[in-house]
Amino acid sequence: MTGAVRVFADYRGDSVEDADVVVVGSGPGGAVVAKELAEAGHAVVLLEEGPPFTPDDFELDVAISMARTMRESGLRTTLGTVMPTMQAVCLGGGSVVNSAICVRAPEFVLDEWCERYGLRRTTRADLDPHYDAVGDFLGIAPTPEAVLGRRNTLFREGCNALGYSSEPILRNVRDCRGSGECFTGCRARAKQSVDITYVPAALRAGARVLTSARVEQVLVAGGRATGVKGRFVEPFTGRATGSFEVRARAVVLAAGCMATPVLLKKSGDLANRSRQVGENLRFHPGVAITAFFEEEVDPSFGATQGYQSLQFLREGYKLETLWAPPAVLAVRMPGSGHALKNRLARLPRSVVWDAIGSCNRSVGTVRSRRRGFSPRLSWRLDRSDVPILSRALYTLTEIAFAAGARGVTTGVQGVPDEIHSLDAAQVLRNKDFHPADFVTGGNHAFCTTRMHGDSARGVVDEFGRCHDVENLYIADTGVFPQCPSVNPMWTGMALAHRTAASVSDAL
Repeated sequence: MTGAVRVFADYRGDSVEDADVVVVGSGPGGAVVAKELAEAGHAVVLLEEGPPFTPDDFELDVAISMARTMRESGLRTTLGTVMPTMQAVCLGGGSVVNSAICVRAPEFVLDEWCERYGLRRTTRADLDPHYDAVGDFLGIAPTPEAVLGRRNTLFREGCNALGYSSEPILRNVRDCRGSGECFTGCRARAKQSVDITYVPAALRAGARVLTSARVEQVLVAGGRATGVKGRFVEPFTGRATGSFEVRARAVVLAAGCMATPVLLKKSGDLANRSRQVGENLRFHPGVAITAFFEEEVDPSFGATQGYQSLQFLREGYKLETLWAPPAVLAVRMPGSGHALKNRLARLPRSVVWDAIGSCNRSVGTVRSRRRGFSPRLSWRLDRSDVPILSRALYTLTEIAFAAGARGVTTGVQGVPDEIHSLDAAQVLRNKDFHPADFVTGGNHAFCTTRMHGDSARGVVDEFGRCHDVENLYIADTGVFPQCPSVNPMWTGMALAHRTAASVSDAL
């Protein structure tokens, strides 16, 4: 390794760096760009606001883990429809704390992107070589049978009984032990998060990596991006110390679909002739069931999310298995006091399965605050998208009873706390629900700097180039024009892989 990751303790006073390219954000998109450009022979500086973590730093206590690895201690929520949304702040970004799910966006979704947003080269055929490159590097492969566990195989059995298609989830892991610790950090280092894959590869190719470095402004001269500046910040406290500046021939923003719009706003409403920066915020709102069985399930064993069904994508939802620390799961369970305690006591005989919805009519905004860099998020679950979530919950309940469940909880207002038959679950199909009736979570977020073929209607083109500012690129999920209908990481990395080539060609 030709370089090392610099940490907060390494900084003494102010700093000035020079590079061909500065990349802001070390998550899946930024790490791909940094690695590809460094290997192409360009001088790269990769900046990350959070610290690096090693297995010794991971905490199984979920409250401690969230406080250390996530923005606003994992308690960030939207206004309007109140929904929690978790974004990581650490070297490797969301890849450190996600479930390693890798799914290519469906062909019909990408075709719709092209048709509706004036894109010419973003079909599945266009992106498949970039998916392949990322998949080969990370070793993306189906979850093996040995680490599925009953939580995953029961889902398969229920789908098979109903004739629904299902399959092991493709994941970026090697030698997974089925410990179910993806959420709090993989202590076995089986999950191939970008902090142990793409970032080291970038370092070997000569990139410089600065952590605890918060970018506060994109520098522009004569209509061209010329670098960034910001402050070094102490991990976990956010205390700012010295300042830094990185002068570069090109700037790539990959800070995430919430942080990138704030940075552009704080930089003088940059790249916003279209007035689309911070607009069009979309999520995959997630809903879940807990199903209780007579048999012991041991749900903590097995790939965190090892099985899925893609059968209902055209109807607007994807089905998955799930595991998380009980303190997180309890948020979705109905009741309190003894009732909640008793349900939690049944977790060893339970499974948790979830669905994510492609709720493209539910739109919000990201706004910068007068002070600080935390965004103000507004979002509403549109009434017309509500049936997607209720149908998804019914389908999960149907699969659970087909697998032998004795009871199911959905956490939905207006539904019995525990359903004991499919007949009783018909309320999920027949009731006119209000958006506030659902307990949702939205960790897949997109579209706030969307790509569009028309510069008056989008922030970047389909190669990530900003329409308004030369040498400024965006390589995070903000460039998605709509929900991808499946987990976004692999698509974001494929687009970033293509953007890296575009940056390299322009230098």
